[in-house]
Amino acid sequence: MVTRLFDLTGRTALVTGATSGIGLALAQGLAGAGAVVVVNGRNPDRIDRTVEMLRCQGLQVHGSRFDCTLADEIAPEIARIEREIGPIDILINNAGIQRRAPLLEMDPAMWDEVIRTNLTGVFLVGQAVAKGMVARRRGKIVNICSLASEVARKTIAPYVAAKGAVRQLTRAMCVEWAGSNIQANGIGPGYFATPLNTTLKEDPAFDSWVRSRTPAGRWGEPDELVGAAIFLSSAASDFVNGQIIYVDGGLLASM
Repeated sequence: MVTRLFDLTGRTALVTGATSGIGLALAQGLAGAGAVVVVNGRNPDRIDRTVEMLRCQGLQVHGSRFDCTLADEIAPEIARIEREIGPIDILINNAGIQRRAPLLEMDPAMWDEVIRTNLTGVFLVGQAVAKGMVARRRGKIVNICSLASEVARKTIAPYVAAKGAVRQLTRAMCVEWAGSNIQANGIGPGYFATPLNTTLKEDPAFDSWVRSRTPAGRWGEPDELVGAAIFLSSAASDFVNGQIIYVDGGLLASM
């Protein structure tokens, strides 16, 4: 009985930004739990390599190229996925970027790029996928938030603004769509060893700060987010809605 609660067999999941880092780990984890996973990205070659790698592991995986910031690309591709692969039962909104600059020196174009990718993309893809979920009266949406959904650091103001807004957008999705049996929740990773954080991890001072600031005393590994993703994508979370689960080694709990 307990095992069945977390079984994703027969479900179709779309993971945005899934060709590396956290997105790749989540795609692999959901497929390992039985889901048919659609790997999204913007680079066709990277998508093809990711699909081939996961299929070599015996997983059911397909590729999907679209830019999550472009509504004109999203709608027809969602329609194709549902027509050719199956209705999307699970959406993991993971695609995101980081740009760093002091707030006083920040180019407005940099601000717009981060907000459009990390926030507007969640809205656009979420809206497109939720239309089918509402019609079918079932669905799981998991938005990847961040420690920056709660706290801030210097030089990443647009990222902080976007991730804080994704936390609230997740709650708005819950309020609007829970009556259609859709659960919208978020995962807030702490500091994880991903390509996005390579420069930070290779900086001895920053690496030392992360290890000392995190009660677990280390960086997280991407596959340590899989359990939370499976929980929020499965029947085990059918009455969990509008919540953010922080997977951070205890960082937010520590003074």
